[in-house]
Order: sequence, then structure tokens, then C-alpha cells
Amino acid sequence: MRAKITYFVLAAVLVVYFVLVGSRGVMLIEQGTVLTVAFGVAVLILPFIGLWFLWHTTQFARKAGILARELEAEGGLPVDELRRTPGGRIDRDSADEVFAKRQAETEDAPGDWRTWFRLAVAYHDARDTPRARKAMQRAIALHDNGPVRT
Repeated sequence: MRAKITYFVLAAVLVVYFVLVGSRGVMLIEQGTVLTVAFGVAVLILPFIGLWFLWHTTQFARKAGILARELEAEGGLPVDELRRTPGGRIDRDSADEVFAKRQAETEDAPGDWRTWFRLAVAYHDARDTPRARKAMQRAIALHDNGPVRT
């Protein structure tokens, strides 16, 4: 719950920032010189890129949450079997072992979104965020549309 509150607070701050940046872009355009109009247009593009990114990130998180709740209802969420250091960090060798198991499960059932979800969690635990995101995107696509071509 704390993560959701933090996310929405940061998203609200970003939207306020985009509005402020957009207003500065409009002010530059209103100056009317070639240079200020060019800068104003460039400044106006940034909030649109930011809003697009925020929208896609929010949709990704929402869909991943739906999959997590569905998998939890089925009793299929991955069990935390990772060893931890005395400081609470995940042991790298332990994360690699669990990852190998999840990867084998995914190779055995590449069309099942559940295995891709669990693989995404294993990537995340192994601190490989880009691959975790791609695996979760695959899980979402399989869940929403059925089989996905590689």
C-alpha cells in the first residue's frame, strides 16, 4: 500500500511539473521571436513525452498487479525461497539458483503467462530489471492475447 501511495504522490508531482513546464513553453511562444517560438515548441514537447511515459508505466503496473492478484487467487505466486545476507539482501547465488529453475519452467511452458510472471520475479530478484520488465510484458501479452510470437 505504501508503494501505491508513493507512486501516486510522485505521479501527481510530475503532472504539476508538466503543467508548469507547459506554461513556460506557452510563455516562450507568446514572445513571438523565431528563437523563443522554437524553444517554446521544444519545451512543450517534453511534457507530452513525460505524460506518455507516465501513462504507459501506470498501465504496465496496473496490468502486472492484475496478474499478481489472479496468480495469488490460483495459489501460483512464487514462494520466497531465497537466502538472504545478515543485512537482509538477497544472496546472489540463491537468486541464480531460483532463476535457473524459473527459466527451465518457462522453457517447458513458453505459452503460459504464469511461468513468464514467475520468471519476471526471478529476474527482478537477480537485479536484472530490463529483462524482468520484458518477461512481465510477455506475461501480460500472453494473458491478454494468448500466444505471442517471438
